[in-house]
Amino acid sequence: MMRPEDLPEKKLLIQIAEEAAELAQACLKLVRVMGGDSPVSEADARNNLLEEMADVLLCIQVKTTEPEDNEIRWIKAQKYKRWRDRINQTGGQ
Repeated sequence: MMRPEDLPEKKLLIQIAEEAAELAQACLKLVRVMGGDSPVSEADARNNLLEEMADVLLCIQVKTTEPEDNEIRWIKAQKYKRWRDRINQTGGQ
């Protein structure tokens, strides 16, 4: 039985890109709902956002090797610190 991890890298990258695009759409949909510009319920928009987030995270998990995962964790920690510092400097503006 074939596993998602066995797919060629090109197919995995395409899947990540497609899921990331769907995640962006789900974010924008929720923003429209929050502004009253969509007939979709906020609960439905939030559920769709969570589903798309899960899809992206799963694709990334399948694509990355353990060394890459460790590198990603390090990069995320550095970016989180910079983001936090920026927010504190600007007061969240």
